[in-house]
Amino acid sequence: MKAMIAVLALVMTSSAFSAVSVGKVDVQKVLITVNQGVAVRDQLKKSFDEKQTILKKEEDAIKKLQDDYSKKASVINEKEKAKKEKEIQEKIIAIQQKTSGFQKEIQDMEQKLKTPILERVKTIVDEVSKAADVDLVYEAATAPILYARTEKDLTDEVVKAYNKKFAK
Repeated sequence: MKAMIAVLALVMTSSAFSAVSVGKVDVQKVLITVNQGVAVRDQLKKSFDEKQTILKKEEDAIKKLQDDYSKKASVINEKEKAKKEKEIQEKIIAIQQKTSGFQKEIQDMEQKLKTPILERVKTIVDEVSKAADVDLVYEAATAPILYARTEKDLTDEVVKAYNKKFAK
């Protein structure tokens, strides 16, 4: 935040001497639009869907156990009831743990796959910014800049340049 204020102060003081050209890039849009980003999203979705299928089967098995238990609960003894309840509870805990593990696995996979793309995006932003002759570029989604008299949205240019330089 302090760095952003210092940059803005520098821009304001330099703007007294010359016009400052400001650009913005929506990095999130770039990530989901570039060809490699689409491929990453498809890969993540495929992995997510596979894990959902596994969890759905286990949830169905638990539901069947619960249904069987409720049908037989009135005719089985207390010891058998306790055994069935414990079995159901253990399966519920196991599926919760598996769900957490799958979520972490997907997050790690996403991080691993997106990091190289983000590194490449940075170089493309530099190239596009220089070509567009802008003095300052900010990330549209996270920067606290609410107004700039003139700014260039470089997002689409970054996507085109990225896809041209880093074809699938």
